[in-house]
Amino acid sequence: MYDTLKDSYQLFEEIGRGRFGTIIRAFCPNSAEFVACKIIDKSGLTDAQDRACLEKEPKIMSLLAPHPNILKLFNVFENDDSLAMVLELCEPTTLYDRIIKRPLSEPEAASIIKQLLEAISHCHRVGVVHRDLKPENILFDSRNNLKLADFGSAEWVSEGGSMEGVVGTPYRAYNEKVDVWSAGVMLYIMLGGIPPFYGESASEIFEAVLRGNLRFPPKVFRSVSPAAKDLLRKMICRDVSRRFSADQALRHPWILSGGEANPID
Repeated sequence: MYDTLKDSYQLFEEIGRGRFGTIIRAFCPNSAEFVACKIIDKSGLTDAQDRACLEKEPKIMSLLAPHPNILKLFNVFENDDSLAMVLELCEPTTLYDRIIKRPLSEPEAASIIKQLLEAISHCHRVGVVHRDLKPENILFDSRNNLKLADFGSAEWVSEGGSMEGVVGTPYRAYNEKVDVWSAGVMLYIMLGGIPPFYGESASEIFEAVLRGNLRFPPKVFRSVSPAAKDLLRKMICRDVSRRFSADQALRHPWILSGGEANPID
C-alpha cells in the first residue's frame, strides 16, 4: 500500500495521532495541494467492531461529499494490513483548542454552530448520524471554515429509525437528534465555558442528564442573551419528540441574526 500511496503523494511529517492511526502531512503533485493522510495499521486491530468502523468510515464520507462543512475525502488506499485515507488538510487547532482558552462571544459561537448544524442537516438528509460529535472532531480550514470530521462511529439510519448502544460522549438519547443534543452541549460550552452536566464517570453524567433540568448559572451566563438560552433549551431537550431537528435549529432567530442578542418575542 505504501508504494502505491507514495506513487501519488509525497509524504512529510506526522501532524497528529488518532485512536486507530497516524496523520501525516502530504503533497499531491497533480493538484499542487497539501493534504492530510490518515494511515491505519489494521493488523493490530483485533476488535471486530473497530474493523467495521474502519471499513465504514470512507464509505460514509464518500456518500456525504461534497459539502463545504464536511471534511473532504480525496482518495483511499487499502490492503490486508493497512488503510490510508487522503483527506483535506486543516489547521492544527480544533474547536476544543479554541474553547479551552475562553468562552466565545455570541456572534463567534453562532457562526460556528450554524456551520456545524449545516453539516449535521446534510448528514441527516442522506440518512447518516454522526454519533460522536465533540469539540475534538470539529476542525477548521485556513479560511476558518468549519469541517466536521471523524465518521468512524457514524451509522446509517432510516427515516424515523432509532439506534442502540452508547458511543462517545454520554450526552445522548438515540435517533438522529442525538447529534443536535451534542451540538447543543458544545454551544453551551462555547458560551459558558463549562459543560451543562457533571459527573465523575460516563454513568454519573448520564444520571445527571436524566434527573436534571438544564440550568444557566447566573455567574457564568449573566451576559448570555435570552435568545441563545432559548435555543439551548430546544437543542438540549430530554424529550426527543420536542427536541429541535438540525433544520429547526437553523431557523431559530438567534442563528438567523448571527448571534445578535435579540430577545425572543
